[in-house]
Amino acid sequence: MPGLTKILGVGAACIGGVLALSSAPASAWEPTKPIEIIVPAGTGGGADQMARVMQGIITKHNLSKQSVVVINQSGGAGGEGFLAAKNAKGDAHKLIITLSNLFTTPLATGIPFNWKELTPVAMMALDEFVLWVNADKPYKTVKDYVDAIKAAPDNTFKMGGTGSKQEDQIITVALEKATGKKMTYIPYKGGGAVAVQLVGDHVDSTVNNPIEAVAHWRAGKLRPLCVFDSKKLDYHEKIAGDLAWDSIPTCKSAGLDVEYLMLRGYFMPPDVSKDEVAYYVDLFKKVRETPEWKKLMSDGAFNQSFMVGAEYAKWVADAEKVHEGLMKDAGFLAKTN
Repeated sequence: MPGLTKILGVGAACIGGVLALSSAPASAWEPTKPIEIIVPAGTGGGADQMARVMQGIITKHNLSKQSVVVINQSGGAGGEGFLAAKNAKGDAHKLIITLSNLFTTPLATGIPFNWKELTPVAMMALDEFVLWVNADKPYKTVKDYVDAIKAAPDNTFKMGGTGSKQEDQIITVALEKATGKKMTYIPYKGGGAVAVQLVGDHVDSTVNNPIEAVAHWRAGKLRPLCVFDSKKLDYHEKIAGDLAWDSIPTCKSAGLDVEYLMLRGYFMPPDVSKDEVAYYVDLFKKVRETPEWKKLMSDGAFNQSFMVGAEYAKWVADAEKVHEGLMKDAGFLAKTN
């Protein structure tokens, strides 16, 4: 694998031509009971926040005749949620919002699940990762933080993250390789809890998604040091004083050769029809046109890639291969893999 750890490896161009709210043709199928969105992660994290914002948008704009219910099934690093979606064969009233644990959980645990058993619907966005520290700490730059890690004994610095052997810990391993020092990784149930632990000074850093930490940055409690993307974030609105998302340097430009983007997309259970999938693709296009969605994208500094169909499935397949290689290098694969 080239470089220290480059966790992109796959393209993600935006698809244009999103339909206006009233311009989409009527679907051949519509739900006849409440729509259930499974979140395979804890409350307050990026996936949970996106699902609940979408729930609110669909309700406020009357985009569905049926209500939307969000259910967190985070047990087993999200395995509970994935198995629930897999076992709901043919149920077009269930959706699951996915993140990198779509690959990392099966690879790390060996649970009887693979994303190919589900039905791809749409990539809604790609989520960024930012290296955060407590604002009261003296680290103003990545160099300040890395120098402090290098000067201390191994395992002195604590990194808080969501779950074990998932994206946050994968990035932590990449940081260890880049700095040549071991860190103590402390897992929590969700990104919201991770951010609170950093605010409380119980850990030294996190790699929270922007949406998980932005409120604490705005309140002056946290400081972003760098973003794990190949380019700076393209959002200019001021958030903390004179600082905006585009004020944050890339980690690579600051001396850490680490890049990582995470999927925020939807799948349905196996054996649903094309018309049922088409209904949700149309629904999600309508969601993307609302001011509330655009605010979420801006607040969370999302990469606004949107994919459906074969292009989406290919992106997921490529991302799975990348994660398998990274997890093998980190020693995170289950013995059966």
